Amino acid sequence: MKKLNRILALSAVAVLAAGVLTGCGGGASSSNTAPAAEPASDGTTEATQEEASGDVEKIDLVFSHINAETHTWHKMAVKFKELIEEKSGGNITVTIYPSNQLGSEIETVQSAIAGMGDCDIVLTGESMQTYVEELGIIGMPYAITSDEHMDAVLNGEVGQELDSLMLSAGLRNLGAVKRGPRNITSNKEIHSPDDLQGFIIRTPESSMTMAAFNAMGAKPTPMAFSEIFTSLQQGVIHGQENPLANIFDASLYEVQDYVIESEHLRAWVYMAISEARFSSFSPAAQAMIQECAAEAIAYEHELFLEEEASLKSTLEEKGMTFIEVDQAPFKEKAVSGVLEVLTDKQKAIYDKIVAADPAAQ
Repeated sequence: MKKLNRILALSAVAVLAAGVLTGCGGGASSSNTAPAAEPASDGTTEATQEEASGDVEKIDLVFSHINAETHTWHKMAVKFKELIEEKSGGNITVTIYPSNQLGSEIETVQSAIAGMGDCDIVLTGESMQTYVEELGIIGMPYAITSDEHMDAVLNGEVGQELDSLMLSAGLRNLGAVKRGPRNITSNKEIHSPDDLQGFIIRTPESSMTMAAFNAMGAKPTPMAFSEIFTSLQQGVIHGQENPLANIFDASLYEVQDYVIESEHLRAWVYMAISEARFSSFSPAAQAMIQECAAEAIAYEHELFLEEEASLKSTLEEKGMTFIEVDQAPFKEKAVSGVLEVLTDKQKAIYDKIVAADPAAQ
């Protein structure tokens, strides 16, 4: 298994930023000469197709994510690998490491920002506030109210602003991957925030998520996604919060009885590539990477929609009980708690997100 040998050296954001600015060299370009061939069905010839792929230099990309191979994110990564290896004629290859094999999200993001080739492509969202505080707003509870609202945000002024902030942190956004709403799981019935008093809940390393659950009376405990199952099994934590797809893929139905339909966060992650690496590639390679990423993300979204429609019944068949709650008191406490910790820059973007809601216009 490939190791992230350089992660331990990445301890300061300033050092990481310097590494981003210096960039790193890309692979040597190569060219192939092919004999004339019969036209292909799309009007091109095999020769011109080979010339197109021959214009792309040899590149080895490493793609890391936190989920199991059954998850749609992994299937997206596999689709990206298939597309780009085919379109580049094998000049661009992709090695995929699922299930935190290369380390936690934070560790792999650090590696991607450094641009040393240990990890090139990651899936990341609100955890990026480690590098640019405004990016944490992706994890603002109850900020996004619907899928239509999310589209308006991603395709509008806020989306462009967040793209620029990602780039300033050293990662180029290749596209947003929408997630299902996050729900709480537990081994006891929870009907209101009062039932969360003293409840030890695993959260991602997001100050906003932690502030939200603190405000609701719980005790948030950040840890890597890969540690959740064992921690629940051993009683280190009482519950966790995630979209239904993650709950299923991590087999949390084996150690949790209830899904509390809090739907406290509708968000997305970015499929992002190291800008240091990306900027070292030829324009042809850059365009090919962006094109294949867009196709893979569209493919994942179709899978996501199909899966999301059946996940609730699947989890119920596995023995989980869904509890419908009045989300208003959860929202009131969560938002009030997070607003207290937002910086002025984060608050400015939050206001833009709220204003972008089509339902409020």
